[in-house]
Amino acid sequence: MPILAISNISKTKLQTNGSSACIKCYKQPIFMIQSEILCQSPIFRGIPADDLQKIFSQIHYQVKKYRKDDRVVNAGEVCDRLLIIQAGSVKAEMNDYSGKTIKIEDLSAPWPLATAFLFGKENRFPVTVSATTDVEMVSVGKAEFVKLLQLDVLILNNYLNTISTRAQFLSQKLKFLSFKTIKQKIAHYLLEKAVDRLQSVDIQQTQGQLAEMFGVTRPSLARTLGEMSQDGLIQTDRRCIKILDKTRMNQLLKS
Repeated sequence: MPILAISNISKTKLQTNGSSACIKCYKQPIFMIQSEILCQSPIFRGIPADDLQKIFSQIHYQVKKYRKDDRVVNAGEVCDRLLIIQAGSVKAEMNDYSGKTIKIEDLSAPWPLATAFLFGKENRFPVTVSATTDVEMVSVGKAEFVKLLQLDVLILNNYLNTISTRAQFLSQKLKFLSFKTIKQKIAHYLLEKAVDRLQSVDIQQTQGQLAEMFGVTRPSLARTLGEMSQDGLIQTDRRCIKILDKTRMNQLLKS
């Protein structure tokens, strides 16, 4: 559960002694948007922080805080709001057909969540999202987000570009999950990272994070990497993996 949710109430009036007063003047909200961070989000990229602050003053929104390990959303929950990470990081996970938890990705500020699932008939969160650090999340209801899209054409263009990019990512992720063996998953991952021009891949994740992403145990991943090294497919040097035989790696994916 979030620690606190504060709505944008700059236009709400408070009755005091027969006269009305702006609540914002009466008491400042504890949490507000950090426009200098949000303007770096793919949805708001290209909009100056001051302009973004003015745009948000025209809609209603909430800023929610979560502690590390708190559940932000559950898979299957109705996606009726745009969520943008304002501070901290989260992880997105889903269960496969056998009930095993597979990490889909890690996300950090100022990345939005589930942009491709806000609209459509089956608009439900496809993954469970949990806080990996203390997190601040900006929440904009669907109707208010439509208003936001109408207020600035650049936001509309950014959003359309974002959901197209996410659709491409999810397509690649489904392809990745279709591989049955650990060797196939490793081969696909390395070939995607290396593309056509490179033979060596610098791995940013730890071995534990890679195992979580592949949906396997860390010992299983380490053992498979060792086998691929012995077979002359790869050469490992700490977090750098050199592909020794791309042809055989591609054959792994077809087997």
